[in-house]
Amino acid sequence: MTGSIGGNTSQGNRAPDCLKCVYFRISWDPAFPRMCTVFGIKTRHLPSIEVFQATGHHCPSFMLKKGLK
Repeated sequence: MTGSIGGNTSQGNRAPDCLKCVYFRISWDPAFPRMCTVFGIKTRHLPSIEVFQATGHHCPSFMLKKGLK
């Protein structure tokens, strides 16, 4: 699977692990502690779950952080 941002790994039918993505951030908002800088969303769940629920597709912008496998 190749995303519009590029550099993602093949995830098959699984959602990418946001914790390993360069675009994942902690928002420090207790109500919405997780965020994605690509999509500009803050959520209680992992952003990849929100993307899948909204689009029916796994996140196309996942990019693995350097040094992770």
